[in-house]
Order: sequence, then structure tokens, then C-alpha cells
Amino acid sequence: MEKFNTIESTAIPLPVENVDTDQIIPARFMKVTDRQNFGENLFRDWRYDETGKPRKDFILNNPVFKGIILIAGRNFGSGSSREHAAWAMYDYGFRVIVSSFFADIFKNNAMNNGLLPVQVSESFLSKLFNTVQQNPYVKIIVHLENQDITLTSTGETEHFEINQYKKKCLLNGVDDIDYLLSMRDKIQKFEENKM
Repeated sequence: MEKFNTIESTAIPLPVENVDTDQIIPARFMKVTDRQNFGENLFRDWRYDETGKPRKDFILNNPVFKGIILIAGRNFGSGSSREHAAWAMYDYGFRVIVSSFFADIFKNNAMNNGLLPVQVSESFLSKLFNTVQQNPYVKIIVHLENQDITLTSTGETEHFEINQYKKKCLLNGVDDIDYLLSMRDKIQKFEENKM
């Protein structure tokens, strides 16, 4: 995984609540087990019509909105526990998802795959939606080390919580296995001392 610290980017607003993992990546695209090319089917049924033609009214098809931050409605990532949803978000290019609430399994899958879920208050989320929809070029800064998110146009900042172990993994660009392997010598010494 890439090391994660500060992200400064424009954002894409998706003001839809209760987005589940089947909407993020439909089950019919989960026939492979590697993480490649899932981004092309992110929100597939919302992005394309039955003939495969892009839907002009869907936000990811609007060239005005760009960025590696997705601002999403409450209860993002509900539904089944498929890790493929996080794969699709990451493969598409997102690095941060902002919402006022995340489904727990999706939240953990996101962090395990290099995505940062930033949970903010309803009022701050509403402010982000309003600002970005009025000015698609406004930037948002997400600082993982400080655990804060800032709207650059106003300077308003909100603190967010994160599991400290997952924060350490994201900052260092390691997953759970990499983290354990980095402690191999300590584990070996502990095992030797136990005997």
C-alpha cells in the first residue's frame, strides 16, 4: 500500500444515504480474486444504462466533479461484507471517503486496502456537500496524522476518530501481514524467551 499522510484534493459529492456494497460493486463483477480493474465497474448500475452507455445524470460521469475524495451520504458501505467494494473504490482512484456514518465491515475493509474513511458530523457533512456542489473546484485537506479534515474555502476544520493501529498502518503503508512481518524479530525473541 502507499503511505498515507495528507491528501489535498477537490471532491466528488454523492449525497445518497444507505449506499450498500452491491451498489458500490454489483455481485456479478466479483468473479475474480485479485484487485485489478474493479474501478471500471464502480457504481456500475448507476453509472451506465442497460446498453452500457454512461448516464449523464450520474455524478461520476460529470466532468466538472473530479478528485480523490468522495463525499457520501450517511450509512455508506452497508450490506454484505464484500471486500471488493473497497477494492473498487481504491482502483477507481479514491483515497478518502467522507460520511457521517460507515458500516463497520466496510470501514475496516477500506482501511485494510489503503482507503481512509473519515466520519464527520451531520452538520459538517452538509457543509461539505453544499460547498462542493456550489464550487466543484474547492479543495479539501485531510490530514491523517492530526486526524482532521479542512474545507479550504472557509478554513473550517473537524477532528475525526480512527483506530490507532489502523492509523499507524496507513501512515506506514503497510497492511496487517506487513505489520506482523515487521515484528518478526520481536516475535522470535519472545518465542525463544518463552521456552
